[in-house]
Amino acid sequence: MKGTWVAMLRGYVWVKLIGGEPEKFLNAVTTERITLWNISFTREGNLMFGVSIPDFFRLRPLLRANGSRTRIISRHGLPFRMARLSRRKTFAVGMLAFIAALFILSTLVWNVKIEGNSTIPEEKIRAAARAEGIYAYQWSFRMQDAASLSLRLARHLPEAAWIGVDKTGTSITITVIDSTKPEQKPLEGPRHLIAKADAVITRVVAENGRPKVERNDRVRKGDVLISGVLGDGAHSKLVVSKGKVMGLVWHEYRIASPLVTKSKSFTGVSQNRNYLLIGNRALQISGYRGQSYADSQTRTTLHRAQLWNRLLPFGTMKEHELEVVETEKKLTPAEAKEAGLKQAREELLARCGKDAMIKAENILHEHTENGKVLLTVLFEVEQSIEVERPIG
Repeated sequence: MKGTWVAMLRGYVWVKLIGGEPEKFLNAVTTERITLWNISFTREGNLMFGVSIPDFFRLRPLLRANGSRTRIISRHGLPFRMARLSRRKTFAVGMLAFIAALFILSTLVWNVKIEGNSTIPEEKIRAAARAEGIYAYQWSFRMQDAASLSLRLARHLPEAAWIGVDKTGTSITITVIDSTKPEQKPLEGPRHLIAKADAVITRVVAENGRPKVERNDRVRKGDVLISGVLGDGAHSKLVVSKGKVMGLVWHEYRIASPLVTKSKSFTGVSQNRNYLLIGNRALQISGYRGQSYADSQTRTTLHRAQLWNRLLPFGTMKEHELEVVETEKKLTPAEAKEAGLKQAREELLARCGKDAMIKAENILHEHTENGKVLLTVLFEVEQSIEVERPIG
């Protein structure tokens, strides 16, 4: 029986029998159905055993009849521990207060998380949850069950396809999944596709409407490329023209490329400063003797203290300042010319669209003046030239 939870709850003692006849005492114990365990004899011949507290008091008449007495070797179990705690009232009261505080805190909701692939703003979901009593520091027993909360939240958020509420410990997770809606296509009226610039046609792909131009045709800005009118006279029909028309367009660029370029680079020298954050104030705690740089860049790292995923109004801040030096690079006229042309090509392609391609470039004028290479360049670009024009 030693070590079982029943024995620990009732309490038990280790006892040494002194005097009398041990065999006669054991026979009397067996007759009275008193449970003893781990019965043994010491070197001196004294009987030792374990017995529960209730059975220990039942041994008294048997001890008197046997002419023996007992000596308690050790005491174990809850009754003795409670007795020791009763002599330390302050500690016992503190322990009970801690247990009570822990129980109260465990019945509060400390964190509400929003999950899912929803496009509904999180503020709107939290407002709906708060209306149903789901918010931080709410008593758990005041809230309804998860299934009821899911149904009630669905009434506040009809645009959601499914809402789930899961409570784990002191945290509540709200999962919101949007309903799949067909893509809303804008209404389109009859229209032509016209040229947005003077060009020579290189390719025509008409998905809808009637093509008005062919390959190698020369068009001016505003000419109809794909017509939205099908048929003639009384038998005509207006449609939405769709398609792609590619053409060669000429762009004249004026480029000024400097012979001297300036750039900034890090020297590898740096220093750190640490701060203690309290509210919106920062108190420097290290890095007072740092040197000053003629030019530098500072990288700041903030670490806010957290309690159950809530940011507290204090923390630390680290500033890493790196020395920067400005360097000059002298270019030859050829290098400056190539740098200017490269930049012009990138800007031109970005402006003409992703399908644009430079077919040729012709330098019309080139000279050096005031530390710059000045260029006038004519670019020949194959690009999409169609734009929409409603049929009025």
